[in-house]
Amino acid sequence: MLKALESFLLNLAVAAVIALGLLITASVVSRALFNFALPDTIVIVRELMVAAIVLPLAAATLARSHVAVEFIAAKLPHRAQAWLAVFGSLVGLFALMPLIYAGGREFLHTFTSGGFFYGDLELPKWPGRLIFLLGISLCWLRLLVLAVQDIRAIRAGDFSFVDTHAEGLD
Repeated sequence: MLKALESFLLNLAVAAVIALGLLITASVVSRALFNFALPDTIVIVRELMVAAIVLPLAAATLARSHVAVEFIAAKLPHRAQAWLAVFGSLVGLFALMPLIYAGGREFLHTFTSGGFFYGDLELPKWPGRLIFLLGISLCWLRLLVLAVQDIRAIRAGDFSFVDTHAEGLD
């Protein structure tokens, strides 16, 4: 079920990137040809960028596709590399906790207060905050699952996950 949710959020992120391209193109064309500005384009682009960046985090974590420096770690034995992967997951878990807490507080505040962006459309702020919270929380959950799976694999003597860097969402 987690893979299905990650795949869905990845597809939403792809849709956000496509929408970004279309919106920016439409905005430029409408200004250049018709001297007309699309309302709240900057706000919508900013919110779509949050979706494009945060929603695929869990899928990238599953594929172990985060930026990594491996020129030293690759020379270590597989067992040490495996424990480094676990250590990285645990550091990620602790690093994301303050973001989840702050994101949750911000979402609750904007949702309960009815915060909105000043502009022609007066768009609410809470959807972007919810997207951020959902993306970061799912990434945290995926890191937790990976850490547990990796520890179990190490205990069983299986270090094969160290060599897999782009398993994807099969």
